[in-house]
Amino acid sequence: MLIPTAKDIMTEDVITVTADTPIFEALELMAKHSISGLPVVAADMILIAVLSEKDVMCLLHIAEDEHEKTVSDFMTQPAVYFDADESLLDICDFFKKNLFRRVPITSEGKLVGIISIRDVIELILRLRGKVPISAYETTN
Repeated sequence: MLIPTAKDIMTEDVITVTADTPIFEALELMAKHSISGLPVVAADMILIAVLSEKDVMCLLHIAEDEHEKTVSDFMTQPAVYFDADESLLDICDFFKKNLFRRVPITSEGKLVGIISIRDVIELILRLRGKVPISAYETTN
């Protein structure tokens, strides 16, 4: 069996923000789409950072003057990422050794996808002939 690469399972339709996106707009995107983080990109889709749930925990006790803050005030830089041709085994090793739940995927420096731990779990189920619950829910 060939070892899958990042591009084999990545989600290509990635929800992103820019560094100047208002922070509460970014939080609304995360809540609306039930995602735990957002790649931060420049206008040409060059990956520059990541905004995660952990990055914004301090907003619970926000001061009034922080309502004007943007993603750039909270994002983690530099972004940890993998190339689209990277082995999925390397990405799984990364997930096992780190507290990340998702990782952006790039090609020639540009964001082309994202892989979450859930994507890997669903691949494991498909390889074992099992249907992931999310696939079942979308067909019924």
